[in-house]
Amino acid sequence: MLLLGRLKSHLAALIPTAPWCVLTRNFKVTVVGAGGGIGQPLSLLIRQRLGIRELALHDITNVNGIAADLSHICVQGRVTSHVGENELEQAVRGANVVVVAAGMPRLPGMERDHLMAANGSVAVKVANAVSAVSPGALLTFITNPINMIVPAAAEVLKANGAYDPRRLFGITTLDVVRSKRFIGSLMSIDPGQVNIPVIGGHAGITILPLFSQCQPPFKGGPSVVEQVTHRIQEAGTEVVNAKAGQGSATLSMAYAGAHFVDALLRGIRGQEAVIECAFVASELGDAPFFASALELGRDGIKRYLELPQMSDYEKEALRKLLPVLRQNADEGIEFARKWLKELQKTVPAALPKIQ
Repeated sequence: MLLLGRLKSHLAALIPTAPWCVLTRNFKVTVVGAGGGIGQPLSLLIRQRLGIRELALHDITNVNGIAADLSHICVQGRVTSHVGENELEQAVRGANVVVVAAGMPRLPGMERDHLMAANGSVAVKVANAVSAVSPGALLTFITNPINMIVPAAAEVLKANGAYDPRRLFGITTLDVVRSKRFIGSLMSIDPGQVNIPVIGGHAGITILPLFSQCQPPFKGGPSVVEQVTHRIQEAGTEVVNAKAGQGSATLSMAYAGAHFVDALLRGIRGQEAVIECAFVASELGDAPFFASALELGRDGIKRYLELPQMSDYEKEALRKLLPVLRQNADEGIEFARKWLKELQKTVPAALPKIQ
């Protein structure tokens, strides 16, 4: 048996292994905010993905029970738990993908700037931790308001010398998921067969589904396009109202988040033609951060797909949303700069040298 084992080891060393095989079971994915309404179902869905050697769960409250629960699922890989700010760096260390679902949900009547005041600190703290111990990770945010959160995270990464625009994402996949669902229902077809890009941002009028590019072609007239566009833009409010102020979109967001994480992992593996929409640093629109279709690869963004020809309605909608995105980016950057300034005040001065 010993000789047989040695023979197998020798043969294995001689047989070349494809790069994608090497990576198959070698990923670490960290979910920050794993104990929340999005974080728990998101963690469950990610746990079912192949090729994850470690799923690290982090939250400010105890997630040991969630980790134990998920660890009983009969798939390969381990689940680890990390609690509190002191264990954040440990949670993200060595991660290939860090997905952030932490923060409070939007409540009825809550403005985006109020939500940023509540959730902005989450974004900058995670960006700071990733900068310190895992600058090569693909950092992805679910935490709202995405239009401000991503610019804030970028500013912290820049301040720490760890900024790579190819590796920072705001997940807007839910806008695409909703578009596919609503269009599929209207056309009486499988939503999975619908393909439509959604560009701009991830709030209100900044969400712009391009019906002119829908495949199969959308059959509705201009008034229907306008109605469905408005429903997609306000779909989050639809869920908030349906839950009577007891929460926001959690399950559909977890589904969309897991879909995007899976796309990132497929890109890292080297799979070709992995195309998804996301909110990223971009030069496609007249705003520093912009959601558009991207090809994903080993280092995150492999290629920005050019904006397609648009209808007159879409061109006008784009013109209106760009100033909002610019303002949101400025507000996110200003938030990060204030946080960095306060952080510097808490760093002790260097001890005087001994003469």
